[in-house]
Amino acid sequence: MRFLITAGPTREMLDPVRFLSNRSTGKMGYALAYAAVVAGHEVRLISGPVSLAAPAAVKVSDVVSAADVLNSVQDNLQWCDVLIMAAAVADWRPASVSAVKLKKSNMSGTLELERTPDILKSVAKYKGGRFFVGFAAETGDPLPEASRKLKEKGLDMIVANDVSQSDAGFAVDTNRVTVLFANGDYDNLPLMSKVEVAKMIVEKIENKMEK
Repeated sequence: MRFLITAGPTREMLDPVRFLSNRSTGKMGYALAYAAVVAGHEVRLISGPVSLAAPAAVKVSDVVSAADVLNSVQDNLQWCDVLIMAAAVADWRPASVSAVKLKKSNMSGTLELERTPDILKSVAKYKGGRFFVGFAAETGDPLPEASRKLKEKGLDMIVANDVSQSDAGFAVDTNRVTVLFANGDYDNLPLMSKVEVAKMIVEKIENKMEK
């Protein structure tokens, strides 16, 4: 199969030196790319700014902003059988971007924001027979929000985790997730390495695609 995977954070620029972002390091998305390659699949990886090396067999498209991610997903969607949106895409961006560094003395202290594009909603009409996977990184119980996203975005599967846990959040090598499916099934996976989690996710996708 052909896997299109997004990974890492986005950066939403305020000026040439400042941006809005998040704590994602891309480890989960890159682990998924590795697991899919090991399982014999073709992989394209859309990556925000990270300090990771992708598997040699993976074609990487480097992106920065949420708009970049959307454009790259749209460019590659017809190619893929499976889309995994593991990137931590920013929900908001500055309403205006300065071409020069903003001086402290000229800034009001209030930043006007606007919503970034909802990538899964934007490409939903092109889904066809493709298998769409989302991620829900929450603090506290992630299941209510994951269930909402699963239905609202028309996903086949969503991976939920509590990123407030020190062993299962950002910038660590382990994760503890719950995998929810569109038919109501779910699996609670124990704490394991992100590579092991990724292999389990790829196996679950394979099993669903074979049916």
